[in-house]
Amino acid sequence: MGIHIIKMPDIGEGIAEVELVGWHVKVGDTVAEDQPLADVMTDKATVEIPSPVVGKVVALGGDVGQVMAVGGELIRLEVEGEGNVRAGAPAKAAPQEANSQEAKPQEAKPAAGDAPGVPAGKAGGGIAGQIAASMAPAAAPAKPHAASSARATSAAPVVPRQPGDKPLASPAVRKRAWDLGIELRFVAGSGPAGRVMHEDLDAYLQSQGAGNAARGGTAYVERHDEDAVPVIGLRRKIAQKMAESKRRIPHFSYVEEIDVTELEDLRVQLNQKWGESRGKLTLLPLLARAMVVALRDFPQINARYDDEGGVVTRYGAVHIGIATQSDGGLMVPVMRHAEARDLWSMAAEIGRLAQAVRSGTAGRDELSGSTITITSLGPLGGIVTTPVINHPEVGIVGVNRIVERPAFRNGAVVARKLMNLSSSFDHRVVDGMDAARFIQAVRALLEQPALLFVE
Repeated sequence: MGIHIIKMPDIGEGIAEVELVGWHVKVGDTVAEDQPLADVMTDKATVEIPSPVVGKVVALGGDVGQVMAVGGELIRLEVEGEGNVRAGAPAKAAPQEANSQEAKPQEAKPAAGDAPGVPAGKAGGGIAGQIAASMAPAAAPAKPHAASSARATSAAPVVPRQPGDKPLASPAVRKRAWDLGIELRFVAGSGPAGRVMHEDLDAYLQSQGAGNAARGGTAYVERHDEDAVPVIGLRRKIAQKMAESKRRIPHFSYVEEIDVTELEDLRVQLNQKWGESRGKLTLLPLLARAMVVALRDFPQINARYDDEGGVVTRYGAVHIGIATQSDGGLMVPVMRHAEARDLWSMAAEIGRLAQAVRSGTAGRDELSGSTITITSLGPLGGIVTTPVINHPEVGIVGVNRIVERPAFRNGAVVARKLMNLSSSFDHRVVDGMDAARFIQAVRALLEQPALLFVE
């Protein structure tokens, strides 16, 4: 038998270090050739590292959330034959030995089937900083139980986890546990890496008595539990890029009310006539079209600012970032060349990108390169927002919800559909007057939608 060390590969683009965001294996596991071992995150995407050989995991080279250098030891395998290192070579930073029954658990990535949508994906992005280019959907890191307790059963005694060993569960399981008044630290997990599953909650209820755990019986009981969630992976990237954007860009926001009554009437008519054959239109393609037309007169807003180099690059192409919420966090896929698309092409592309983000299949090229961004909370849009600019862009347009309110029109009070646009701009390169004129141009196009199609 020999030892085969797998080093952190050179992922390219001059990347010197990556963040370890999840393990697919643990010490003692037997791995096959091409079996995924770990997920690592770069500034551009999340990359899955496969095993080039068949072997048994002897040691893991790092903890989830650790930043590792390219070329450093990722994992150590015991293989048939001589391996690729001399016998007796010391393991580096091995947090867990293969034969240890009491070793401290090593963090691992849960199986993709346990985390729907984005967490099981390959690449990602986000809104602040270059979240569009740097976010990657990745599963929330998981902590496996010790090898001696590979699968817990409902008959096994429930023992509270040790301090610092937080229970692993999906958001749906956590919500259900909360509703039932169950503290997850008392529930033995039977899923991969000790993950608490819905059936584990059922078993716990049966053993403890569902009546005592009902939410109604604990509504006024003091709670002292805490849940420390490491900010790693996608959440860490979002935090870093949001902080970078706010630190580096002097934001100013501009809010304008828009009467979208005619626009909504047009959208309904278009959907009635063409919805079955071309697909349904939402507000976003119409707003994107208005931005494309308005940006012809305001090229300084369809731009990216390299503040270190002191250069503003203005683009003829309009690559619109569409801020998209996923289970893993906020990402910004890019609808490229919006200036060359009609409404239905835009609608189809927005839908495709949203699905790619939420299913975790969005590629690196789909998550970078935007020149201006649209962000919308849909029905939760509120009255006013102050969106954070997607650095290094210089503008972002935010959509608030549409509400029907009384308004004066031709001297009469009538019901109108009104919506606010809440937008932010980089005051270093966009003057307040130009930003206001740009939004007013967008407003005019949306309030008189026929102008959207006049060339």
